Amino acid sequence: MADVANKYAENVAGKFYVDDQCIDCDLCRETAPANFKRNDDGGHSYVYKQPETPEEEGLCKEAMEGCPVEAIGNDGAAIVETLNR
Repeated sequence: MADVANKYAENVAGKFYVDDQCIDCDLCRETAPANFKRNDDGGHSYVYKQPETPEEEGLCKEAMEGCPVEAIGNDGAAIVETLNR
């Protein structure tokens, strides 16, 4: 599970972020290229644009769920899950 305390500084403000567990597998960049980019110097992904449409939101969630090391976090996930119960 991604840890907000270990998120990369390059992440733009907002609920989605990538933390230091990223292994640079490219899955998030392939899944949601409008929202994730690669830090070439550091060899990891980061969120460069928060989702602005329902489609982008869905792709970011898909990237988060598919991340093999759970390096993508969503600060708003716990609140939404609690409200949906």
